[in-house]
Amino acid sequence: MFSKFKELFSSENLLDSAYTTTVTMLEFDHQMYDAAFRALRDSDSAELPFDIKKMDRKINKYEREVRRNVLTHLSVAGTANLVPGLVLVSIVIDVERLGDYTKNIVDLAKRHPRKLKGGSHEKALKEMEEAISSQFPQGIEVLKKQDKNLAREIMRAENEIGKKASGIETDMIQGRHEELQGGDAVTIALYARYLKRINAHLTNIASAIVNPFPRISFREKK
Repeated sequence: MFSKFKELFSSENLLDSAYTTTVTMLEFDHQMYDAAFRALRDSDSAELPFDIKKMDRKINKYEREVRRNVLTHLSVAGTANLVPGLVLVSIVIDVERLGDYTKNIVDLAKRHPRKLKGGSHEKALKEMEEAISSQFPQGIEVLKKQDKNLAREIMRAENEIGKKASGIETDMIQGRHEELQGGDAVTIALYARYLKRINAHLTNIASAIVNPFPRISFREKK
């Protein structure tokens, strides 16, 4: 669908502005995620290098701006760019939700009294963190270049990350965490769920580059 995305958005118009703003939002999300998981996992104080709530408010403002620009463009220019406009509005919803989940991780860091250690699930948590840390720059590259192969790499990782997260959640719920205190177990379960949701929204963004509009957020149909 997006093979000619750049051509459709190459002119100086409101859709071009909306596209550029969406990329900027995802770059902000990347910064927020990096700061959030480090505050939880590497710090005893949950200190952040910037005001994450202020950045989240900026992302929310940008989301409204993208919607407004797409709507105004389509109202004036007609339906020639209808599908790319609708896709962009879909993408920006996932981009905004990424900011919300990184903010949730910061809330965990502030409530947890020290850096979070995963116990027997440390390896799985690190693998999830590393995968997502690579997916943010990949997602930015996907949006900038409409690279379908790179988008498919992000999409392929969803099942494995989902399984890891679900396994951690199940173990925490069923009490298979003897080495962990109650607060640690709850925090790990919530953290795994937030990582899973972050990955899901990055996957949705990637799917918008690979799939036709009706199948955005679904697996690619072979």
